[in-house]
Amino acid sequence: MKLWRKKEFEEVEYRPKTVREILTEMKDTSELIVDLAYAALLFNSHDIADEVNLLEVQMDELKYQLQMTAMLAARDPEDAEKLAAVLQVANATEHISNAAGDIVRLLNTPLENRPVLFSILKEGDEMIAFVWVPKDRSRESLESIYEKSSSGLNIIAVKRGKRWIYDPEDDFIVRPGDGLVITGPENAIEELKEYIWGTNK
Repeated sequence: MKLWRKKEFEEVEYRPKTVREILTEMKDTSELIVDLAYAALLFNSHDIADEVNLLEVQMDELKYQLQMTAMLAARDPEDAEKLAAVLQVANATEHISNAAGDIVRLLNTPLENRPVLFSILKEGDEMIAFVWVPKDRSRESLESIYEKSSSGLNIIAVKRGKRWIYDPEDDFIVRPGDGLVITGPENAIEELKEYIWGTNK
């Protein structure tokens, strides 16, 4: 059974966090899950789709945590009114994650029946690309790569051998042979490709 399937049936326990912390985590998760959903379609990757499904389950858990925290925090009707607005934001964020889950389910449709998807993905302001790091390239942190690249670029996942690493931190070290899933403006992605393949070998 896949990990995200197991997570669906796990009991959610209360963890002491502030409303701000949970909302921030939900926002970050919603941004990542959308990028990964489109990457899964573009690269026809069921591995990335599994990560999207796992994040969707985690988003449900975060929403439940937020509901419990909000109930514990409300002391009077005024507090309840403020927290109701927060829960509406959380609901909107959860809808985004649910939509991402719907997107990756399109992978169950044969490739020949969804050719228009690739055209749609390529017409957006942000592109998604996959770049292999040359075998003869030196190791380098993401922070260093970002400093040498145009703004708006984001490496959302790294394929290392058979393993996927999602949402890597800035201090993550990119190794020769890694595969990078990148989002950002087309010109920024092209600049990064030139940098990865042309310098620091």
